[in-house]
This record gives sequence, C-alpha cells and structure tokens, in this order.
Amino acid sequence: MNSLEAMAILVAVVDAGSLSGAARKMGVPLATVSRKLAELEGHLHTRLLHRTTRQLSLTEAGVSYVAACRRILEEVGEAERAATGEYASPRGELVVTAPVVFGRLHVVPVVADFLAQYPEIDVSLVFIDRVVHLLDEQVDAAIRIGNLPDSNLMASGVGTVRRVVCGSPAYFDAHGVPEKPRDLAGHQCISFEVLASRRAWVFGSGRGERSIPVHSRLTVNTAEAAIEAAMLGVGLVRVLSYQVADAVRSGGLRVVLDAFEAVPLAINLVHTGQAPLPLKLRAFLDYVAPRLRERTQAILA
Repeated sequence: MNSLEAMAILVAVVDAGSLSGAARKMGVPLATVSRKLAELEGHLHTRLLHRTTRQLSLTEAGVSYVAACRRILEEVGEAERAATGEYASPRGELVVTAPVVFGRLHVVPVVADFLAQYPEIDVSLVFIDRVVHLLDEQVDAAIRIGNLPDSNLMASGVGTVRRVVCGSPAYFDAHGVPEKPRDLAGHQCISFEVLASRRAWVFGSGRGERSIPVHSRLTVNTAEAAIEAAMLGVGLVRVLSYQVADAVRSGGLRVVLDAFEAVPLAINLVHTGQAPLPLKLRAFLDYVAPRLRERTQAILA
C-alpha cells in the first residue's frame, strides 16, 4: 500500500464531503477511491469514516489521523519543492489558541493583518482560558500567559502582564479605598477562578510573598463577567492588566494596591518545535511575534 497516496485520497474525501466528489476532483475512478480507503482502514485496523447513504463523517480516530495526514502531506510537498529548487509560498491551515480576552483584544487584530499578507494560509483561532496540549489537540501555536512548565515546547517571549486589583468609583465612594493588602478583609471581592483562588489573593514575590484572605461575594468563571460585575459596583476584582485596560482608561475602574503587586506574568508564543518547521508556521511566528510585542508594550502600565 502506498501510504502517501492513501493519505491524499482520505484528505480529498474529507474535503469533498463524499467519495464521488473526491474521485472527480482527483480524476480517478470511484472504485479506486473506495478500495484505497478500505485498504488504509485495514492497514490501520481501525475505522476512519462513518458512511451512510446521506452523509460521511470522521470517527474520533479519523479526526486525529486526518490532521496528521495534512501535516505530513504539507511537509512532503515543502521538501519536494525545496529539493527541486522551486519557490515555495506559505500555504495551508494553522490552528492557534489563546486566552479568551487576550485573543479578542490582541490576537484577532494581528491575525487579520497576517491573513491579508498571506492569502494562501487559513487560520483557525481557538480562544479558551485553559492550557491546551498542542500535540494532543492538533494545535500549531499558542499564546501562554504565566510561567511555562518544563517541556519540549519552543517559546518566544512577547511581553509581560500585571495582576491588578480594581474597583469602580461608586464602590470606592461607598466602601473606601484599600491602602494595604490586609485592608481587603473589610472589602467585598469578586473572584475569577481561572486566575486565583476564591479564598485568597497573593501579593508580593519571593520572601515578601503574602497570601491575603478575601471574602468573595461573587465567583465567576470568565474575566469579562468579573470585570462587568466590578464596574457595576459589586466589589473589587483581581484580573490581568490587559483585561481591564479599556475600563481603566474610560474611568469605569480604578487600579489600587499597585505597590504590592506580584511579579508580572510572562506572555509567550509557543509551538512544538518540530523540525523542519512548516513554512506556514514559520511565516506566522515571524509575523505575529514582533507585532504582539508592540501591542503588549501598550498594555496598562
């Protein structure tokens, strides 16, 4: 069995949505397409496609296998073009993940410009406030905020961000302004569980690090909900500086306790470091990294 041929046929079937559509596109008999797919599934000892009279869909194993096939076929194509001296332009699809608010505010504008510069590259953005495993979830690159655990990932620093405590003018008029972290004992707080515990907020660093108990009147699971509640005067919120930059500039929120903040968190653009690096990914990293650095320098100082 020719594995590369079988992979190409499988990808064509998925893209066309049917065996007959793939056969027409590739200019081969329908029987050949059907036989090659059967041989591939037999070789792998697993079913890749669910077939009915009305539709065709990938099995769970098929989803991950097709993603791997696309990467392999792209790398083979790049290797062949390089070997023949043919000029290769970046092309293909990239999957990129980032935290929700950072992605909306900073990744989308940069990617929009990137797409205009590289018309043969498509980008799928996945915004989620959790760490995504790049290999397991078929992700090409990710924006990570915070310390990176030891891993084989390649990281490029694109800036830092502060953890800030904020409240609305109306809240401070009613409850006063905390002057020191210990003053939080007398204040109402809003906790964003992804960033910190609902029971305590950490200030300072090193030997000066202190965990301050807080009373969470409201606990939410998204930064945007926490910020909205703070602007409504529910209480104080502790989030990342870029998340409240607009609200602070507009006067809807005010930063307090900035002299006691923890060490800023690093923002990194990471990828698996595969070699050779696909041309589409290399183009993305080279284009996006310096532009994210420019944007993070403008984040709430």
